[in-house]
Amino acid sequence: MGTRCLTIVEEDGGAEICVLYRQYDGYPTGHGAELKSFLEGIQIVNGLGLGKEKRVANGMDCLAAQLIAHFKKEPGGFYLYPAGRRDCGEEYVYTVYTDAGKLMIRVEAGAVTFFGLPGTKQANMPTLYDGEIESFDPQAVENLWRSGGRDQVVNDFVDDIVLRAKSHGTS
Repeated sequence: MGTRCLTIVEEDGGAEICVLYRQYDGYPTGHGAELKSFLEGIQIVNGLGLGKEKRVANGMDCLAAQLIAHFKKEPGGFYLYPAGRRDCGEEYVYTVYTDAGKLMIRVEAGAVTFFGLPGTKQANMPTLYDGEIESFDPQAVENLWRSGGRDQVVNDFVDDIVLRAKSHGTS
């Protein structure tokens, strides 16, 4: 079974541009490390000048297209979903955004969601990292998660089922 994740690219202001679903290797030392390697050193610009910038994206929508092209090489493995899509079996959610012109990443994790049951809604996922891409340490984030972070995770869907069962007198 794969470790599924979502990568969300947000434009300035927080609106989502896209959601990229990955079927396997979604953990921080897998997808997180690959994402960091791809994003490191990219400069977000507004208009392509005649400068000598080597790694640029002409805004976050351009970066989203580059990110998809980088990861999607063959059938399967990666899928593109519309903005706002969740509950795709993800255990990790990576959000790429900018703050004061710097490229940032937020990593959240929870109980795996198997297309609605059981799992953690993104709003209740603990944030494992939120900062500049260059400072993101996938190994440290994964170690933090594996060394006890999972113990504090809310399983929203199972909790919801238990509450519904109790309200119907079936528990």
